[in-house]
Amino acid sequence: MLGGETYFIGTAYLIKAIPFYFRHFKLGHNVYNDFSVINPNLTPFMDNPMLLKSTTRHIRIFAAEIDRDGELVPSNQVLTLDVDPDNEFNWNEDALQKIYRKFDELVEASSGADLTDYNLRRVGSDLEHYLRSLLQKGDISYNLQSRVNNYSMGLPQVAVDEKK
Repeated sequence: MLGGETYFIGTAYLIKAIPFYFRHFKLGHNVYNDFSVINPNLTPFMDNPMLLKSTTRHIRIFAAEIDRDGELVPSNQVLTLDVDPDNEFNWNEDALQKIYRKFDELVEASSGADLTDYNLRRVGSDLEHYLRSLLQKGDISYNLQSRVNNYSMGLPQVAVDEKK
C-alpha cells in the first residue's frame, strides 16, 4: 500500500501513503463543487491558499499536501491526516484502517460545508474522541516506550485476576 498508487475509498482518494501514519485524501468532486458554490470567489487553483488545520493531541489534519521535501503546501483540494505524531500508542493495521474509515465518514458528512478552521477542527475533535473509544475498547494501547507518558486519554487499564 506504500508508494504512488491511487486507491478509491468512498468519496476520498488516497493519493499516496507516507510512512508514520500520514494519509492524503483528495476531496471528492461533489465536495469541491459544493465548496466553490458556497465560496464563488475561490478558484480551483489558488496561487496562495491559506493553510487550514486542526491539531489535537493525537490527530492533526491539514488542508495541504506534502511536497518532495516533506513540507506542507496549502491546498483547497487535499486533506492530510497525521495520526499519533508523538507515537504515544501501539498501533496495528486494523486500528489504523478504522481511523481512516472514520476520517472518510467525517469528511463525507461535512460535504457541502465551507472548508474552514472551525469545520476542520470539528472533524479533528470527533476523530480524537473516536481514538479514545479505540483505546477504551482495547483496539490500541499506550506505548510505554514513548517519550511521552502522560496518559492523556486516561490511565492504562490493568487486567485483574478475580480468582485471587
